[in-house]
Amino acid sequence: MGYKVAVVGATGNVGREMLSTLAARSFPADEVVALASAGSAGREVSYGDDTTLTVRDLARFDFRGIDIVLSSPGAEVSAGFAPGAAAAGAVVIDNTSHWRMDPDVPLVVPEVNPQALAGFRRKRIVANPNCSTIQMVMALKPLHDLATVRRVVVATYQSVSGAGKEAMDELFNQTRAIYVNDPVTPTVFPKQIAFNAIPQIDRFMEDGSTREEWKMMVETKKILDPSIKVTATCVRVPVFIGHAAAVTAEFADPIDAEEARTALRNAPGIVVMDRHEPGGYMTQVEATGDDAVYVSRIREDATVDNGLSFWCVADNLRKGAALNAVQIAELLVHEHL
Repeated sequence: MGYKVAVVGATGNVGREMLSTLAARSFPADEVVALASAGSAGREVSYGDDTTLTVRDLARFDFRGIDIVLSSPGAEVSAGFAPGAAAAGAVVIDNTSHWRMDPDVPLVVPEVNPQALAGFRRKRIVANPNCSTIQMVMALKPLHDLATVRRVVVATYQSVSGAGKEAMDELFNQTRAIYVNDPVTPTVFPKQIAFNAIPQIDRFMEDGSTREEWKMMVETKKILDPSIKVTATCVRVPVFIGHAAAVTAEFADPIDAEEARTALRNAPGIVVMDRHEPGGYMTQVEATGDDAVYVSRIREDATVDNGLSFWCVADNLRKGAALNAVQIAELLVHEHL
């Protein structure tokens, strides 16, 4: 049976990647519709190597007859259209932050908590987690099963693509300006991003954390285990695509580095690259365009009992967003629809 699929936000970084991923994985779609704002209506976007789709106006679209919606239009837009699309009979798989902490909306990483997807019937909306949360819980899951994670300290190094196309343009334009000695004026980011690192992603909260750091904490609890304590520092770095995270985890039970490597090698979606030599680890540039979450620099942390540290890298537009959403749709088709 083929399905009718709509991609909302089809002209954005993640929307384009969703279309590419649907085609590359041969998702069983009889029809795919590309939707975006009125300003983008009429533009063409690629669906696979040989097909182009004409973008339609989201505000004027009737979702009756659509089975699955892959959504990445921004939180406010999602809040407005998703309930109506669900009421029309579609299942909305949403990549924005709006629905993630709704208790009636499952927050799903298929390799980590596929059982949560059964709850989609409450609102017919499924939330895709934050990009940095996805790659971290992918790496933590097999270790949690082995020795029970109690506490996580994480610092992220997140690419500008997580902030959209304009952010990527800002990095490019600032880099070029510096080389030709032109002035640099930040517009997307609060400070210069070229040749710099900015310890702020999203807005600040009352306790001094940013919303990105808060997301990593609460989403990890919802996806993996509510008893896990998480503290995060999220940093924007001058990389176009790919997020990295330096993770230190404290466990309830003893675990050594070799046990961790074995568990991670056997985990779905994880690739271990951990040679103790120059270059024996993955970087963001190398992970770009790949579906896997890469784990490197696995080592024991002598400062706490049962502690491990590791380096985790993934393409934030793929597994951190589009691929995870398409995998949710595949799981939905195979087990629930």
